[in-house]
Amino acid sequence: MAKPELTHYRDRMDKAIEALKAEFAGLRTGRANVGLLDPVMVEAYGSSTPLNAVAAISVPEPRLITVSVWDKGVVVSVEKAIRAAGLGLNPIVDGTTLRIPVPPLTEERRKDLAKLAGKYAETQKIAVRNVRRDANDDLKKAEKAGDISQDDLKKMETEVQGFTDGAIKRIDEALKTKEQEIMQV
Repeated sequence: MAKPELTHYRDRMDKAIEALKAEFAGLRTGRANVGLLDPVMVEAYGSSTPLNAVAAISVPEPRLITVSVWDKGVVVSVEKAIRAAGLGLNPIVDGTTLRIPVPPLTEERRKDLAKLAGKYAETQKIAVRNVRRDANDDLKKAEKAGDISQDDLKKMETEVQGFTDGAIKRIDEALKTKEQEIMQV
C-alpha cells in the first residue's frame, strides 16, 4: 500500500456538498426557479424524457415559470407531466407555451420543506463523516504497513479532520441559506 492521497477524500466530501446543492435546487421556495421543474419527466416520442429536453424553461417574473414547448404535439404530455409531478403547480396552456404561476407557500408547507432540507443536510453530513472514517482507516492501514510514520499519521488525520470540519461548516451554511429562502414570505 502506498502513501494515501488526501485530496481524494476532500474531493469525495466536495461531491457530498454538490449533491446537497442539487437536492436543495429541487426544493420549492416561494419564488419561481427553473430547478423546480428538474424532476419532471415527460412521456414524449415513446419514452420518458426530461422536461428540459422538449422545452425551454424560463422565469420572467418571481412568481411565474414559462415553458416553451418546441413540438406542438407534446404540449398535452408536458402539461400532464407537470400536474402529475406533485409540485402543486397548475400550468395554463397558451398555444405551445405553458405559463405556470407559483403559488405562495403556506406556513405549514414552509415548515415541512425546512425539515426536509434539514434531513437532506444531515444525510450529506453522514456521507462526509463516512469519508472521514474511510480516510482514517486507510491512514491507519498505511501506518501499519510502514508506508507512513506515526507522526505522518497524526498530521494526516488532523488534515482529514480539517477537511471534515470545513465540509460540515459548508453544509450548515447551505442549510441556513436554504431555510431562510424557504421561510421568506
